[in-house]
Amino acid sequence: MTLRTVNVTRYITPLREGGSLPALAEADDDFKYVVKFRGSGHGTKMLISELIGGTIAKLLKLRIPELVFVELDKAFGQTEGDEEIQDLLQGSQGLNLGLHFLSGALTYDPVTTKIDGRTASLIVWMDAFLTNVDRTVKNTNLLMWHKELWLIDHGATLYFHHSWTNHMKQALTPFPLIKDHVLLPFADQLEEVNAECKQILTNDVLREITNMIPDTWANWTEDGETPDSIREVYYQFLSERLNHSENFLNEALNARKALI
Repeated sequence: MTLRTVNVTRYITPLREGGSLPALAEADDDFKYVVKFRGSGHGTKMLISELIGGTIAKLLKLRIPELVFVELDKAFGQTEGDEEIQDLLQGSQGLNLGLHFLSGALTYDPVTTKIDGRTASLIVWMDAFLTNVDRTVKNTNLLMWHKELWLIDHGATLYFHHSWTNHMKQALTPFPLIKDHVLLPFADQLEEVNAECKQILTNDVLREITNMIPDTWANWTEDGETPDSIREVYYQFLSERLNHSENFLNEALNARKALI
């Protein structure tokens, strides 16, 4: 369970969406990536959300662009004319995260494109598990590429880490915001996928996922925490939440009943 590491060779254009100011960039493998920067307002916690969310999506066999670690040299940003972007790049030297750019992809439209029940259920279940607040009709974070559904942008998951308190208590929350999920009306196999996902995401797998978090991302210092102790908090949160999946599963089931 590893990611490739690439080096940015060319900054192409900013993607002015949301507060994180990602950018389209080219790397030394000649592919283009949507790069999420550690120097954004959301910092490395957003990168950790992207890493954990994207890795879990892949394990559940959902389509997601390849994730890569992205090294940004200190030379980048020195000639950028836009001061906001210059500050962002200079504050993002080192390890960042990228998603393979899906050229020509279109934003998913739930009105024109129906999603099969199993796929919808997997995505709804995963987003309830990860407390993803950002997969709504207004902002689906879903793309259609070659007539297939692809997931992007998991930076709004795991919002417990923005307060970084009572993580075990927060792991037990039912996540009522699932009622706004764009795919909830199609998610007619939630109980079935709950059982399947719990078999896939074992404690050993969750431990391996959280161990992927780089030391340089686990870099906040509340109460003298170390990278290892920060990774442990993420593991405990995910493990506890999965062990009590009935909390968010029942919330999703009840929200869906209210819709149909």
